[in-house]
Amino acid sequence: MIDEELKSMILDHMEKGFLENIIDMFKHDESLFPLIIDMLKDERMRVRLGATALVEEMVKLKPESFVNLIPAIAALLKDENSNVRGDGANILGIIGHKDALPFLADVENDADRDVREIAQEAIENIQELKPSSLRI
Repeated sequence: MIDEELKSMILDHMEKGFLENIIDMFKHDESLFPLIIDMLKDERMRVRLGATALVEEMVKLKPESFVNLIPAIAALLKDENSNVRGDGANILGIIGHKDALPFLADVENDADRDVREIAQEAIENIQELKPSSLRI
């Protein structure tokens, strides 16, 4: 469980644009990875965009660390906010692991057209990865 004060500090720093510092923190402390869920649910656009950039960087360095997060990220696909659902689908596509496919398939009938498109792109991206290049 991540301390609320630390969580607040990291999300506020993300909003202020300290992405490189946050990436460095995540490189050294994998226990922070669940904060990505909080970032994706944050109302601040800059925090959500920063979360995407963070995942793009971290998945290159520690792809195996994201497998356990897939169910938690997939839970975002049921959020009432279409931005959260779309961001969740996008992140699953960035992670690029086949375990995300069933969750993404459930979103193909989402009420929001943009969410459906993002989910479909994520599915296609994962399916196009060669088995040798699948992350994890």
